[in-house]
Amino acid sequence: MTAEFRDLAPDEHLLVGAWVEDGSRTTHDDVDRRIFWLVTRRLVACGHAGGGWDQLYRDPRDGRFWELTFPHGSLHGGGPRRLEWVDAGVARQKYGVDESAAGARGDRHEPPR
Repeated sequence: MTAEFRDLAPDEHLLVGAWVEDGSRTTHDDVDRRIFWLVTRRLVACGHAGGGWDQLYRDPRDGRFWELTFPHGSLHGGGPRRLEWVDAGVARQKYGVDESAAGARGDRHEPPR
């Protein structure tokens, strides 16, 4: 079975989706659609914060934590998605996730700032 989108690469740290005007309607760009595909098909949900608008996922292939947010929350449906690599400290502090229980290796590397 061929994947519709590619999995996260080791050098990826941030994906920011957008909405694109297409005539009289607005559509999701390829990045936004890829983020949705990743969180529904590849990543494992670990927790949520901010009333559910901030969501934590873990990539089972490498143990990295990924935070899904909606930076334009005032838009319909929360607006375009943003998926960012976060370290295990964020998973623990913001989401209450015990990284050892989750099998995470996300604390081996520091996400770029």
